Amino acid sequence: MKSDIPVYDITSFSEFRHEDILVARLSEYWDTHKDLYYSHRHNFYHIVLFKEGKGTHSIDFQTFPVKANQMYFMIPGQVHNWNFEGPVEGYVINFSISFFQSFLLKPDLLNDFIFFSGAAADSVIQVPDELELKVRLIFEEILDENLGNRLSGLTLVRALLMQIFILVSRLNNFPHHEIVASRNHTLLKNYKVLIEKNYADLKLPKEYAELLFITPNHLNALCNHLLGKSAGELIRDRLFLEAKRLLMNPDLTISEVSSHLNFVDNSYFSRAFKKNVGISPEEFRRKSLNNQYENDQSR
Repeated sequence: MKSDIPVYDITSFSEFRHEDILVARLSEYWDTHKDLYYSHRHNFYHIVLFKEGKGTHSIDFQTFPVKANQMYFMIPGQVHNWNFEGPVEGYVINFSISFFQSFLLKPDLLNDFIFFSGAAADSVIQVPDELELKVRLIFEEILDENLGNRLSGLTLVRALLMQIFILVSRLNNFPHHEIVASRNHTLLKNYKVLIEKNYADLKLPKEYAELLFITPNHLNALCNHLLGKSAGELIRDRLFLEAKRLLMNPDLTISEVSSHLNFVDNSYFSRAFKKNVGISPEEFRRKSLNNQYENDQSR
Protein backbone atom coordinates (compact mmCIF):
# COMPACT_ATOMS: atom_id res chain seq x y z
CA MET A 1 0.00 0.00 0.00
CA LYS A 2 1.37 3.40 -0.91
CA SER A 3 1.89 5.87 1.91
CA ASP A 4 0.81 8.96 -0.01
CA ILE A 5 -1.18 10.04 -3.06
CA PRO A 6 1.37 10.87 -5.79
CA VAL A 7 0.96 13.96 -7.94
CA TYR A 8 2.08 13.46 -11.55
CA ASP A 9 3.56 16.24 -13.67
CA ILE A 10 3.09 16.11 -17.44
CA THR A 11 6.85 16.33 -18.04
CA SER A 12 7.41 13.10 -16.06
CA PHE A 13 5.89 10.96 -18.83
CA SER A 14 8.33 9.28 -21.20
CA GLU A 15 6.12 10.07 -24.23
CA PHE A 16 6.47 13.79 -23.54
CA ARG A 17 6.97 15.24 -27.02
CA HIS A 18 5.72 18.82 -27.07
CA GLU A 19 5.64 21.49 -24.44
CA ASP A 20 2.53 21.21 -22.26
CA ILE A 21 0.72 18.35 -24.06
CA LEU A 22 0.78 14.56 -24.38
CA VAL A 23 -1.39 12.62 -26.85
CA ALA A 24 -1.45 8.81 -27.02
CA ARG A 25 -3.50 5.72 -27.78
CA LEU A 26 -4.99 4.42 -24.56
CA SER A 27 -3.61 0.86 -24.79
CA GLU A 28 -0.04 2.14 -25.20
CA TYR A 29 -0.50 4.67 -22.40
CA TRP A 30 -1.68 2.08 -19.85
CA ASP A 31 0.94 -0.48 -20.85
CA THR A 32 3.58 2.13 -20.03
CA HIS A 33 2.00 3.50 -16.84
CA LYS A 34 0.70 0.62 -14.73
CA ASP A 35 1.20 2.72 -11.58
CA LEU A 36 -1.79 4.85 -12.61
CA TYR A 37 -4.04 2.08 -11.31
CA TYR A 38 -3.26 3.44 -7.84
CA SER A 39 -4.97 6.54 -6.47
CA HIS A 40 -3.15 9.61 -7.78
CA ARG A 41 -3.53 13.24 -8.82
CA HIS A 42 -2.34 15.23 -11.83
CA ASN A 43 -1.22 18.84 -12.04
CA PHE A 44 -2.62 18.90 -15.60
CA TYR A 45 -5.92 18.34 -17.43
CA HIS A 46 -6.65 14.72 -18.37
CA ILE A 47 -9.11 13.62 -21.11
CA VAL A 48 -9.90 10.00 -22.01
CA LEU A 49 -12.16 8.61 -24.73
CA PHE A 50 -12.88 4.87 -24.36
CA LYS A 51 -13.49 2.72 -27.41
CA GLU A 52 -13.15 -0.74 -25.90
CA GLY A 53 -12.76 -2.16 -22.43
CA LYS A 54 -14.57 -2.38 -19.13
CA GLY A 55 -13.99 -1.91 -15.43
CA THR A 56 -14.44 1.03 -13.09
CA HIS A 57 -13.04 4.52 -12.63
CA SER A 58 -13.10 6.31 -9.27
CA ILE A 59 -13.03 10.13 -9.27
CA ASP A 60 -12.94 11.90 -5.91
CA PHE A 61 -14.47 8.83 -4.22
CA GLN A 62 -17.30 8.37 -6.73
CA THR A 63 -17.11 5.19 -8.82
CA PHE A 64 -18.25 4.99 -12.46
CA PRO A 65 -18.49 1.91 -14.70
CA VAL A 66 -16.25 2.15 -17.76
CA LYS A 67 -18.19 1.88 -21.04
CA ALA A 68 -17.46 2.18 -24.76
CA ASN A 69 -17.85 5.71 -26.22
CA GLN A 70 -17.41 7.24 -22.78
CA MET A 71 -15.37 10.39 -22.16
CA TYR A 72 -13.74 11.57 -18.95
CA PHE A 73 -12.74 15.20 -18.38
CA MET A 74 -10.53 15.72 -15.35
CA ILE A 75 -9.00 18.89 -13.91
CA PRO A 76 -5.76 19.31 -11.93
CA GLY A 77 -5.93 18.14 -8.32
CA GLN A 78 -8.67 15.52 -8.56
CA VAL A 79 -7.91 12.14 -6.94
CA HIS A 80 -8.71 9.16 -9.13
CA ASN A 81 -7.79 5.59 -9.97
CA TRP A 82 -8.68 3.01 -12.63
CA ASN A 83 -9.62 -0.65 -12.20
CA PHE A 84 -9.78 -2.29 -15.64
CA GLU A 85 -10.95 -5.79 -16.45
CA GLY A 86 -8.79 -6.81 -19.38
CA PRO A 87 -7.40 -4.68 -22.25
CA VAL A 88 -8.67 -1.20 -23.06
CA GLU A 89 -8.52 0.96 -26.17
CA GLY A 90 -9.19 4.59 -26.97
CA TYR A 91 -7.34 7.89 -26.67
CA VAL A 92 -5.78 9.94 -23.90
CA ILE A 93 -4.81 13.61 -23.96
CA ASN A 94 -2.99 15.38 -21.13
CA PHE A 95 -2.36 19.10 -21.28
CA SER A 96 -0.98 21.61 -18.81
CA ILE A 97 -2.86 24.43 -17.12
CA SER A 98 -1.03 26.93 -19.31
CA PHE A 99 -1.77 25.17 -22.62
CA PHE A 100 -4.94 27.17 -23.34
CA GLN A 101 -4.21 30.34 -21.35
CA SER A 102 -2.99 32.36 -24.32
CA PHE A 103 -5.42 30.84 -26.82
CA LEU A 104 -7.91 33.38 -28.24
CA LEU A 105 -6.70 35.82 -25.54
CA LYS A 106 -9.03 34.14 -23.02
CA PRO A 107 -7.00 32.63 -20.15
CA ASP A 108 -10.04 31.18 -18.35
CA LEU A 109 -11.53 29.60 -21.48
CA LEU A 110 -11.94 26.11 -19.99
CA ASN A 111 -14.08 27.45 -17.15
CA ASP A 112 -16.89 27.93 -19.69
CA PHE A 113 -17.37 24.16 -19.94
CA ILE A 114 -19.31 22.45 -17.17
CA PHE A 115 -17.40 19.16 -17.55
CA PHE A 116 -14.27 21.00 -16.36
CA SER A 117 -16.01 22.17 -13.18
CA GLY A 118 -14.28 19.56 -11.02
CA ALA A 119 -17.59 17.89 -10.07
CA ALA A 120 -17.14 14.17 -10.71
CA ALA A 121 -20.74 13.65 -11.87
CA ASP A 122 -20.32 16.30 -14.59
CA SER A 123 -16.99 14.99 -15.85
CA VAL A 124 -18.19 11.62 -17.20
CA ILE A 125 -19.93 11.89 -20.58
CA GLN A 126 -21.53 9.14 -22.65
CA VAL A 127 -21.00 10.16 -26.28
CA PRO A 128 -24.03 9.15 -28.42
CA ASP A 129 -23.52 6.96 -31.48
CA GLU A 130 -24.37 9.76 -33.90
CA LEU A 131 -21.50 11.89 -32.50
CA GLU A 132 -18.98 9.17 -31.70
CA LEU A 133 -17.45 8.84 -35.19
CA LYS A 134 -17.00 12.60 -35.51
CA VAL A 135 -15.29 12.88 -32.12
CA ARG A 136 -13.11 9.83 -32.78
CA LEU A 137 -11.90 11.25 -36.10
CA ILE A 138 -10.96 14.50 -34.35
CA PHE A 139 -8.94 12.50 -31.80
CA GLU A 140 -7.17 10.74 -34.69
CA GLU A 141 -6.38 14.10 -36.28
CA ILE A 142 -5.01 15.41 -32.97
CA LEU A 143 -2.86 12.29 -32.60
CA ASP A 144 -1.51 12.67 -36.14
CA GLU A 145 -0.86 16.39 -35.74
CA ASN A 146 0.88 15.94 -32.40
CA LEU A 147 3.21 13.27 -33.81
CA GLY A 148 4.20 15.47 -36.72
CA ASN A 149 6.29 18.61 -36.74
CA ARG A 150 4.17 20.84 -38.94
CA LEU A 151 3.82 24.60 -39.05
CA SER A 152 1.37 25.86 -36.36
CA GLY A 153 0.74 22.26 -35.28
CA LEU A 154 0.00 23.03 -31.63
CA THR A 155 -2.35 25.84 -32.61
CA LEU A 156 -4.31 23.36 -34.72
CA VAL A 157 -4.33 20.87 -31.81
CA ARG A 158 -5.83 23.57 -29.58
CA ALA A 159 -8.48 24.32 -32.21
CA LEU A 160 -9.32 20.62 -32.60
CA LEU A 161 -9.62 20.21 -28.82
CA MET A 162 -11.94 23.20 -28.70
CA GLN A 163 -14.06 21.53 -31.38
CA ILE A 164 -14.42 18.46 -29.14
CA PHE A 165 -15.29 20.59 -26.11
CA ILE A 166 -17.97 22.51 -27.99
CA LEU A 167 -19.51 19.39 -29.55
CA VAL A 168 -19.70 17.65 -26.16
CA SER A 169 -21.05 20.76 -24.44
CA ARG A 170 -23.97 20.79 -26.91
CA LEU A 171 -25.19 17.36 -25.78
CA ASN A 172 -28.46 17.16 -23.87
CA ASN A 173 -26.47 16.34 -20.74
CA PHE A 174 -26.14 20.10 -20.21
CA PRO A 175 -29.35 21.77 -21.43
CA HIS A 176 -29.02 24.67 -19.00
CA HIS A 177 -25.30 25.37 -19.38
CA GLU A 178 -24.59 27.78 -22.22
CA ILE A 179 -21.02 28.60 -23.26
CA VAL A 180 -21.99 32.26 -23.27
CA ALA A 181 -23.31 32.50 -19.73
CA SER A 182 -26.02 34.73 -18.34
CA ARG A 183 -25.25 37.08 -15.45
CA ASN A 184 -26.51 34.47 -12.97
CA HIS A 185 -24.27 31.79 -14.46
CA THR A 186 -21.34 34.18 -14.36
CA LEU A 187 -22.02 34.90 -10.68
CA LEU A 188 -22.22 31.18 -9.95
CA LYS A 189 -18.98 30.53 -11.80
CA ASN A 190 -17.25 33.32 -9.87
CA TYR A 191 -18.62 31.92 -6.61
CA LYS A 192 -17.15 28.50 -7.41
CA VAL A 193 -13.80 30.07 -8.27
CA LEU A 194 -13.78 31.89 -4.94
CA ILE A 195 -14.65 28.69 -3.09
CA GLU A 196 -11.79 26.88 -4.81
CA LYS A 197 -9.35 29.55 -3.64
CA ASN A 198 -10.71 30.09 -0.13
CA TYR A 199 -12.60 27.01 1.14
CA ALA A 200 -10.13 26.45 3.98
CA ASP A 201 -10.30 30.06 5.18
CA LEU A 202 -13.84 31.26 4.37
CA LYS A 203 -16.57 28.87 5.44
CA LEU A 204 -19.67 31.12 5.51
CA PRO A 205 -21.77 32.16 2.48
CA LYS A 206 -21.95 35.74 3.74
CA GLU A 207 -18.16 36.04 3.41
CA TYR A 208 -18.37 35.08 -0.27
CA ALA A 209 -21.44 37.24 -0.87
CA GLU A 210 -19.44 40.23 0.30
CA LEU A 211 -16.67 39.42 -2.20
CA LEU A 212 -19.26 39.11 -4.98
CA PHE A 213 -20.99 42.38 -3.98
CA ILE A 214 -24.38 40.69 -3.51
CA THR A 215 -26.45 39.80 -0.46
CA PRO A 216 -26.24 36.36 1.18
CA ASN A 217 -29.93 35.79 0.37
CA HIS A 218 -29.26 36.53 -3.31
CA LEU A 219 -26.33 34.11 -3.36
CA ASN A 220 -28.35 31.38 -1.68
CA ALA A 221 -31.33 31.85 -4.02
CA LEU A 222 -28.96 31.75 -7.01
CA CYS A 223 -27.40 28.44 -5.94
CA ASN A 224 -30.76 26.86 -5.17
CA HIS A 225 -32.19 27.97 -8.51
CA LEU A 226 -29.30 26.82 -10.71
CA LEU A 227 -27.98 23.82 -8.76
CA GLY A 228 -30.67 22.79 -6.29
CA LYS A 229 -28.16 23.30 -3.48
CA SER A 230 -27.70 26.03 -0.89
CA ALA A 231 -24.67 28.30 -1.00
CA GLY A 232 -23.42 26.70 2.20
CA GLU A 233 -23.63 23.21 0.71
CA LEU A 234 -21.24 24.19 -2.09
CA ILE A 235 -18.68 25.37 0.45
CA ARG A 236 -19.06 22.24 2.56
CA ASP A 237 -18.92 19.94 -0.47
CA ARG A 238 -15.56 21.38 -1.50
CA LEU A 239 -14.21 21.54 2.05
CA PHE A 240 -14.97 17.92 2.87
CA LEU A 241 -13.86 16.71 -0.53
CA GLU A 242 -10.43 18.11 0.33
CA ALA A 243 -10.67 16.49 3.76
CA LYS A 244 -11.27 13.11 2.07
CA ARG A 245 -8.31 13.67 -0.22
CA LEU A 246 -6.02 14.50 2.70
CA LEU A 247 -7.26 11.52 4.71
CA MET A 248 -6.03 9.22 1.93
CA ASN A 249 -2.51 10.07 3.10
CA PRO A 250 -1.97 7.85 6.18
CA ASP A 251 1.14 9.85 7.12
CA LEU A 252 -1.10 12.78 8.11
CA THR A 253 -2.78 12.60 11.51
CA ILE A 254 -6.44 13.57 11.85
CA SER A 255 -5.26 16.59 13.81
CA GLU A 256 -2.97 17.65 10.96
CA VAL A 257 -5.81 17.34 8.45
CA SER A 258 -7.99 19.44 10.74
CA SER A 259 -5.27 22.07 11.09
CA HIS A 260 -4.64 22.17 7.33
CA LEU A 261 -8.31 23.01 6.77
CA ASN A 262 -8.29 25.63 9.55
CA PHE A 263 -10.76 24.02 11.92
CA VAL A 264 -10.60 25.35 15.46
CA ASP A 265 -9.79 21.92 16.87
CA ASN A 266 -9.72 18.24 15.99
CA SER A 267 -12.95 17.48 17.86
CA TYR A 268 -14.93 20.06 15.90
CA PHE A 269 -13.48 18.78 12.62
CA SER A 270 -14.45 15.19 13.46
CA ARG A 271 -18.04 16.18 14.34
CA ALA A 272 -18.41 18.31 11.21
CA PHE A 273 -16.92 15.58 9.00
CA LYS A 274 -19.27 12.93 10.38
CA LYS A 275 -22.28 15.23 10.00
CA ASN A 276 -21.48 15.88 6.33
CA VAL A 277 -20.01 12.53 5.24
CA GLY A 278 -21.92 10.16 7.52
CA ILE A 279 -18.92 8.46 9.11
CA SER A 280 -15.97 9.63 11.19
CA PRO A 281 -12.65 10.66 9.61
CA GLU A 282 -11.00 7.57 11.12
CA GLU A 283 -13.62 5.24 9.65
CA PHE A 284 -13.46 6.92 6.24
CA ARG A 285 -9.66 6.54 6.17
CA ARG A 286 -9.80 2.91 7.25
CA LYS A 287 -12.43 1.94 4.67
CA SER A 288 -10.82 3.88 1.80
CA LEU A 289 -7.31 2.53 2.36
CA ASN A 290 -8.63 -1.01 2.84
CA ASN A 291 -10.56 -0.78 -0.43
CA GLN A 292 -7.47 0.48 -2.23
CA TYR A 293 -5.37 -2.31 -0.76
CA GLU A 294 -7.95 -4.96 -1.79
CA ASN A 295 -8.04 -3.57 -5.33
CA ASP A 296 -4.25 -3.69 -5.50
CA GLN A 297 -4.20 -7.30 -4.29
CA SER A 298 -6.82 -8.39 -6.84
CA ARG A 299 -4.67 -7.30 -9.82
